[in-house]
Parts: sequence; structure tokens; C-alpha cells
Amino acid sequence: MKALTWQGKRDIGYGDVPDPRIEEPTDAIVRVTSSGICGSDLHLYEVMGPFLDVGDVLGHEVIGVVEETGSEVGGLRAGDRVVVPFQIACGSCYMCAQGLQTQCETTQVRDQGMGAALFGYTKLYGQVPGGQAEYLRVPQAQYGPIKVPEGPPDDRFVYLSDVLPTAWQAVEYAAIPDGGTVVVLGLGPIGDMACRVALHRGHRVIGVDLVPDRLQRAEANGVETLKYSGGIAEEIRNLTDGRGPDSVIDAVGMEAHGSPVARLAQQAAGLLPDAIQRGFMQKAGVDRMAALLLAIDVVRRGGTISLIGVYGGAADPLPMLTMFDKQIQLRMGQANVHRWSGQILPLLTDEDPLHVDTFATHHLPLAEGPAAYKTFQHKTDGVVKVLLHP
Repeated sequence: MKALTWQGKRDIGYGDVPDPRIEEPTDAIVRVTSSGICGSDLHLYEVMGPFLDVGDVLGHEVIGVVEETGSEVGGLRAGDRVVVPFQIACGSCYMCAQGLQTQCETTQVRDQGMGAALFGYTKLYGQVPGGQAEYLRVPQAQYGPIKVPEGPPDDRFVYLSDVLPTAWQAVEYAAIPDGGTVVVLGLGPIGDMACRVALHRGHRVIGVDLVPDRLQRAEANGVETLKYSGGIAEEIRNLTDGRGPDSVIDAVGMEAHGSPVARLAQQAAGLLPDAIQRGFMQKAGVDRMAALLLAIDVVRRGGTISLIGVYGGAADPLPMLTMFDKQIQLRMGQANVHRWSGQILPLLTDEDPLHVDTFATHHLPLAEGPAAYKTFQHKTDGVVKVLLHP
């Protein structure tokens, strides 16, 4: 089959890889009809190379049709249309019962000290072949895939795999009070959708980004927008009675603009052999912290920061005195898809209150995936969300 594979830093290949097959009785094979390029995929494209091998199949946002199921997969049959959550979870362990599917005890990648395995996302998360491909092997298919109706285009449901539950969890974790204000840092796919969810819930939303197209897109949906600059903290305080917003969502993560020293550290780490680079990245402060530090600065005293952008370093300094003095609440983590999917599905109606039908800016053949990664990384051509079609 054809798939997108990691070939090196900023090098995505399109070509033949082995067809997936049933390996365990709880497996299913899904024929992919659409797969997204996620903002976290760009971390693989740019920074996380030491945790990948040449030929790894990428992608973790998938909708498709079941082709085959293992003997222990009940509730699914060939021909069912399904969304595949980006994490692999069993649904029956202690963590899954707590609604923490990204901590699934059945699929935890214990040799790396990490949580549940993820599709298409490095050795840290199990190195499971991903879904930017024609077919996908789905482990734990007795629980994972979410059946969705036939008829509407893929755009209606594909975001249940990651974007929607991730944005939903970001807003949940932000604990925005009724009538409160949330600042969303970063208006890529997750930040954009988090704005939509927060607006749908009746909150005041202020979005911050550098890219004019993204600012205009958010503003068209009712978001108050600010262009990121050196004086952005004061601008935010001026809009929030001088005290700052009730909540801040950091949807940027470890490659934030405004962190020149950390950017140099990331570039320097890229010159090391992979084995040394892996240890360096896990134990040293190579994340670009500008977005998180801005969140700490501007959130009001007693407010909440919801961290949904991906970070990878282990020793980045934080202003603990400020965080303690301001009584900041900080919540974070990969989204637990099944925990939120039941609340989200009723919104994927013909009324389309979150405007998912027009969320994608680019629909492209899978073969154009390598170029799409480059466009997305450089934020050109108005790109916010790319859906690939085998």
C-alpha cells in the first residue's frame, strides 16, 4: 500500500510499505478515506527525529471503513464507517475506567515510561504505524473505533479522532467560569477549534497568533484577536480590566516563537547522534517556552492554565514563585477521546454549530502529503487544516 513515511528531518516520503494485517484477535483493518495532518505531526517533521526511524508511517487522525476484524472484535463488522481515536486504549483497565484513555494500562509504553500507545507517533509512544496511508491496523479495536453514520462527508466526523476531543478537553481543563474570558494562544487547528468550543459555550474568547490568515479566520467566527508582539501581555491586561483573563489555553507547545535561546538549543541538539540527542532532549530544557511563560504572566490571580500544546523537555525552568504567588491552576495532557466523544457527537448535526464542515482549508491526495507538510510548517497558502485522501 501507499503511505507517508518519515525519512529524516523535514523529509516526508510517499511510497510503498507493507500492507497491514490482523496480528491479534482484537485487531481490525480499516481502509482510510481521510487522514489529517496535525500540528503535533510538525514536531516530528522538525524536532522529534531522534525518536523516529526511517520508514515510520505517520499520521493519527483517521476516518475510514472497516475491512476486516479479529475474532475478539465485537460490535464492528466489515463495511462499518469509523473514526479511529489517536490513542490506543483497551476500555477496560483502571485508567480507562477513570476516563483517562491516554494512560491506558494495557497499552502503556512502559519501556519508555510513557502513557498509552499512539498511532504514528515515535518510539516514545510505541512506534505504531500511523494512518496517513491507504490502510491502518487498529489494535484494541474491540473498544477504540467510533462508529459514525453514513452519508455526511468525512469532514463532519474525522475531527473526532483528535482535533475535537483535544480542543474540548482544553476548554474543560481551562475551567472558564460562566461569563468568563479565555485567552487562546496559537490559532492553528487545535487553538482554532478550542476557540469555537469556548464560543459555543458562551465564553468571551481572545485569540493570539502571528499569522494574519489565522487571525482573520478566528475573527470571522467571533473571536477577539491580537497579533503576537513584545507588548502582548499588556494588551491582554488592558482588555481584561487590568487583572488578566480567567483562563489561558496554550495551544502552541514546544516550538513557540519568541524563544530564540531554546530555538538554538533545538538546532544544536539536531547536530548530535540520535542516541545522545534522545537523552539530551528528554533531560534538558530545549522547549521554546514563550507561550507557556506568557500564559503564566497574563492569567489572572487564581486563574487556570490549560496546556494542550505538546512539550518534550524535562528540565525547562519555570517561574515557580510567580505561579505559587498567583495561585495558578495548571492542567495538561493528551486528550482522552472516548471521555468526550459522547458529548461532542450530538453537535455534529446538520446545524453544525462548530462549523466542522468548513474547518479544513486544504483537501489533497495522499501523494501530495510531503508538500503539504512543508506548506503547513511554513504556514503559507492560508493553511490551517489539511485532510489527505488516499
